[in-house]
Amino acid sequence: MIRLEDAIQQKHFPDVHLKMDINIMFTASWLANIKSRALKEFGISWQQFNILRILKGCHPKAASVRYLAERMIDQTSNASRLVDKLVLKKLVDRNVCPEDRRQVEITLTDHGMQQVGRASLELEGGVKSYLHHLTEEEATQLNALLDKIRI
Repeated sequence: MIRLEDAIQQKHFPDVHLKMDINIMFTASWLANIKSRALKEFGISWQQFNILRILKGCHPKAASVRYLAERMIDQTSNASRLVDKLVLKKLVDRNVCPEDRRQVEITLTDHGMQQVGRASLELEGGVKSYLHHLTEEEATQLNALLDKIRI
């Protein structure tokens, strides 16, 4: 276990709430780095993977860019730009909706479906190896506390 104080080389915090805030941000960044390393072999970023997972969840139906943006974990990401990159990698298709030419439909390609499946397994294994120290009860409690922060 690496204590926050040791990781960022800060001995004292003005109060416990500030330490909690920094700890959440530090841990989120730490987990993001683990995920980025796991996704490197697939040539995709965490945000691109998030788009692929959303598309997998609604497969075989198509999704609009707006739908993807609303469901992304990182709400600051530019979903349209991420989709463009995934199109170039042949992981998704972008098609004009026949009923409304102003709307664009995004779907997973067969290659995209295979890649998201393989990447999901890689991520789950990598992240679980770091989170297995928490019991199911502790994980449930942590989820409830994180939800409580966002009231």
